[in-house]
Amino acid sequence: MQQQVRQDILIHGLAIANKIKKENKDAEILFIGTERGLEQDLVPRAGYALKTIDAYGLSFKISIDNLKKMIKTIKGLSQAKKIIKEFKPDVVIGTGGYICGAVILEAHKLKIPTLLHESNAFPGKAVKMLAKKTDVIMVSFEDAISRIPKAKKVVLTGTPTRNINLNLSKDEKIKEIEKYSLNPAKPVVLAFGGSQGAKKINETIVDLAYKKLNKKYQILLASGAKQYDAVKEELKGKNLDIDKLEGIKVVPYIYEMAEVMNAVDILVCRSGATTITEITKLGKPAIFIPLPNVSHNHQQYNAEVLEKVGAAKIIGNDSLNAEDLNKAIENMLDKDTLERMGENAKKIAIDNIEDRIYNEIEKLINKG
Repeated sequence: MQQQVRQDILIHGLAIANKIKKENKDAEILFIGTERGLEQDLVPRAGYALKTIDAYGLSFKISIDNLKKMIKTIKGLSQAKKIIKEFKPDVVIGTGGYICGAVILEAHKLKIPTLLHESNAFPGKAVKMLAKKTDVIMVSFEDAISRIPKAKKVVLTGTPTRNINLNLSKDEKIKEIEKYSLNPAKPVVLAFGGSQGAKKINETIVDLAYKKLNKKYQILLASGAKQYDAVKEELKGKNLDIDKLEGIKVVPYIYEMAEVMNAVDILVCRSGATTITEITKLGKPAIFIPLPNVSHNHQQYNAEVLEKVGAAKIIGNDSLNAEDLNKAIENMLDKDTLERMGENAKKIAIDNIEDRIYNEIEKLINKG
């Protein structure tokens, strides 16, 4: 679960870096991360330099392991200071997570302008802790603004995401559905749990398939590469062949996710900030199953942003079952409901997100 959250934070950082490079080809960009994070692979692959420091997410529980992590994290402060002094940045940008603590704090001490990007509706610990010491905090949801009362300046920018093709023609949408051997004349529900998959969503779709509840619609399930075999075995245990399900197609991963999201009728998924942003841009009805056991239950707050405007329904992870999911899907299937919920989602979409973020960076550098 936490790996998916860290991946989202890193993707946001890379999107900001890409925008800076697009606007200023001579810009020098350095990422700071840890030796054990996804950044070890993703940052160099994107063409950026990476330095590492010791940093850990700390809990308030008293234990030897937590004490060791605390000592290493304190050591990370001096490591961050050394990197910043050597690199001499014009601005330091954080995208959330515990790594931001040391870097933003040391940049503040060195009087270097700082920005933080908070992608969730309920700001995390790092953002709240650093609010007084950060020059600008950029947020993705209006709901987040009142939750950072100590911030010097808060700006609504939205969350940077991958490019989404919003203009698929009817024929292009049909081709996307047919790629998965589904009938384009019948509603299609896309269920997924991020790149890692979501065990609870997978189990619920398996039960739904076993009970043959999807009479009025089809399902495309992206199980996650690591969970595909488990889904296959679970279906086999119910005497079902994963390749011969009625109106249900299970795949490990979807590479053209933006196109598929555009082509389907309803989404069943977690409610990370990136997913929320993409859904509002596409204008798609959603059924959210917020990821449990994450900081401040932020996915629940993210999902509520869309539920409040009539664009989504929320089902708790622990209470999710095949019957309730089927009922929620069937309640959305008529054309008027699909269109209304989709339009409601579009109402809170934010345009020109990367431009907004870059403008704040530029203003802060010029002010400095």
